[in-house]
Formats: sequence, C-alpha cells, structure tokens
Amino acid sequence: MDDRTIPEEQGRSAGAGSALAGAAEAPAVANTRKVYVRTFGCQMNVYDSERMTEALSSQGYAETGALEDADLVIINTCHIREKAAEKVYSDLGRIRQVKDARAEGGSETVVAVVGCVAQAEGAEIVRRAPVVDLVIGPQSYHRLGELIARTRTENRSLVETQFPEEEKFAHLPQRAPARGVTAFLTVQEGCDKFCTFCVVPYTRGSEYSRSVADIEREARALVASGVREVTLLGQNVNGYHGAGPGGRIYSLADLLRHLSRIAGLERLRYTTSHPRDMDDDLIAAHGDEPKLMPYLHLPFQSGADRILAAMNRKHTAREYIDLIARIRAAQPELALSTDVIVGFPGETEEEFEATLSVFAEVGFAAAYSFKYSPRPGTPAEKLADQVPERVKTERLARLQRLIEAQQTAFAAKCVGRTLPVLFERAGRRPGQLIGRSPYLQSVHANAPAEMLGRIVPVEISGFGPNSLAGVIRPE
Repeated sequence: MDDRTIPEEQGRSAGAGSALAGAAEAPAVANTRKVYVRTFGCQMNVYDSERMTEALSSQGYAETGALEDADLVIINTCHIREKAAEKVYSDLGRIRQVKDARAEGGSETVVAVVGCVAQAEGAEIVRRAPVVDLVIGPQSYHRLGELIARTRTENRSLVETQFPEEEKFAHLPQRAPARGVTAFLTVQEGCDKFCTFCVVPYTRGSEYSRSVADIEREARALVASGVREVTLLGQNVNGYHGAGPGGRIYSLADLLRHLSRIAGLERLRYTTSHPRDMDDDLIAAHGDEPKLMPYLHLPFQSGADRILAAMNRKHTAREYIDLIARIRAAQPELALSTDVIVGFPGETEEEFEATLSVFAEVGFAAAYSFKYSPRPGTPAEKLADQVPERVKTERLARLQRLIEAQQTAFAAKCVGRTLPVLFERAGRRPGQLIGRSPYLQSVHANAPAEMLGRIVPVEISGFGPNSLAGVIRPE
C-alpha cells in the first residue's frame, strides 16, 4: 500500500455539515459549540475530517480556526512516518495548556485523537497524553457523537479501535455543500498488499470498496453544490472492486467511466495506486476517457529488485518501467509522479544508484521522497542492517536534487503551451485567480472572478518552483 502523505500536515480547522451517525434523521441543532480539527497526512484524512465535521453539525458544533475557542478538539492523525506521529504528541502538549486554561474559566474541552495513530497506539496515547478524552480509529469515526456523549457521562477516557462490522459510510450523512470546485471522494479503503514498511493494513484494515450507487450519489451531490473536479481516493484505489448495477463487480476503470456520465462533472482523478493493480482496462481508460486527467501517481519505492522483494512490493524495477511505457502508449500526454523510500534496511550504495537510474529512465513530473522510518509492528522494523541516519540523509538530498531537476524540466516544457485550467480560488494579488492544470500543477493568471469554477484556456508564460504563470488571451 502507498498512502502518500501530502503534505505532512494539512492544518485544516473544519466544521459544519449535516447529521451524525446514529442521529442521521435528527433535526438540525443550533450551532452553539465550536470544533477545531487539525489534519495530518494523506488526502483520505482530509476527506475523513470533512465527513466528521459535516456530521458534527447536527450535534450543535460550528467550525472554528481558533484552538482557544474550541469545545471539541479533533486531531486526525497519520502513522506513515515517525515525524508525523510524534508531531501529534507535541501538539497535545499545547492542547493540554489550552484545555487547562479553559477549565479555569469554566469551559469544558473534549480532546479526540482520531485516525491511524489512534488505531496503531490505542490506549498508549492516553497513557502518554492524559489530556486525551477519546481515541478513535479511522473505521469508527462515524460513532464520534455517541463517544463524545459517553466520555462526558462516564467521566473517563474512551478508546475505540475495533474494526466494526457495520459499514461506516452507511452511517454518515449526505455531503454538505462543497466549499470549492474540487473535492475528494473516498471509494476504497484498506490494503491487502502488506508491504513490509507500511502500517496501513493494520490501521485501515483489509481492502473494502464502496458500492457504485453510493459513490454516484455522493458525486452527484458534490456536483450539485458546484464541484467540477473529483479525485477518487483509496489506499489502493486501483484495486477497487465495488458492487455495480445489476450486481456486477465494477473495476476502477468501470467506475471512472460510470462517473464520467454525470453532467457537470468535468474532471476525474484518482490516487493512490499500486503497480500490480494497473490492469489493461485502466490503462485503456487513460487513453479513451477524456474526463480522466493525464496525471498518474504510481509509487515504485525502490529501483533495486532485492529491496523491492524485501519490501514485498511484488514487482521488479523493469516491470514498473515497462508498465509506464504501456500507460504512456495509451496516453502520451501523461504526467507521472511517484513515491520513493531511501535507506530501506540493507540498501547499498549500488541499490540506491538503481533508484536514481529508474528516475533517469522514466522521467517524473513530481515525486515524494522519504527516508525510511521504522513503523512499530511492521516486519521491516525488525530487519537487521538498518541504514545509518547520516547515509539516509545524504542519499535523500541527492535524490531530491534529481527530483527538483525533473520537476523543473517538466514545468519548462509547459511554457508556450495553452493548457485548460480549472480556476479554484482567488490569488494573493487583486485580480488574480489560481487553478490547476490537467497535470495537477498550480497555475495563476489575471482573470475576472466570474471565471472561478470554469475551465479556461491559459497560455503558460512562465514557471516557478511550485507553480506556473499564465495569460488568458482574448478570444
């Protein structure tokens, strides 16, 4: 499984939505309490935070961006890297100070740790940080309202990290109106790949795919509220196998084609995928489905076959390279991004050089690179011959210089081209809008506000480290 972490912390304070699980039919409640949500990790955590805060609206919670005003604090956590997990405990120290100060003023604060760190560490979180009232795994957040009530009435901390039999999506409310023109939509959760470095099979469970009808309802609701681009999410999204119309099992390619028929839905993306699940039909969809953007995030993790075998990746470097050639044959305009781990136990200098060779042969528009971080409970944690930290740091720096060069080269090739840009929000300067190219690049241009939510041809005139500059030519 490849649960891409972008960025490490989303830092989102989140809020109002619809009804809570267990009270989905309850009438709306006046918002008298405040909820603050901080989100670490992948896009799926962003989606989960949105769903939690939508649900809490019926319990009387409104959003706040100020921790000091919050009656409920939710930390939605990521366990992919050690740094992200430890940041949670650092934040809980500051939250304890805020909770104590509010208590002195007569205000109660409930603190909940949710997500993958919660699932992995359970009661250990309460032991290390007694400020925490609730520890809730990612498969149980639909019970958040019920558990908040219990911790108050029972006056004790609660830990809920079971994998419930009921489907959490069936207990979540309909989506609240979208806040923008793009949205995430989780279609698959969990992973059965058991890569030896990864905690996701243990924190998110086995693979589960939502039904096509359920996904379509959510997508239509998003489009009705103004969304024009939807990114389908899953820990192993191209392993999607959900129940479709007539009882047929739909693949991800089937699902993409089905959703593409929704009027008003202009763009589709998906992440994150595993090379072993890139089947012929999905490859073909990249060439024949115009709403599927020519961008693919496909991690390969290492260019050395011995390391890939130790990671239990189930593919070789050459198989990955050949797969990319097949996808590019179907979609020549494809922009590719990837994930790479540097310094996996036992990695030699020659094996690291093999990773650099894959970059040189494939060419990437973007990449996310990480030093190997032992995750508790994973097989790789117990491997001998851990690479020294100084070696990992040096290798990562070399790789990132190559990544930066390839990203710059891809951006430079866009200059002079006219790209369709979906404008999403206002820029920092008056009269400036910011949107996304088909390749997921940020693009800024001077444009009237009425172009928000529209896909507009933009002539690319320049680029910087993280964005493209463009000009809208008069028709």
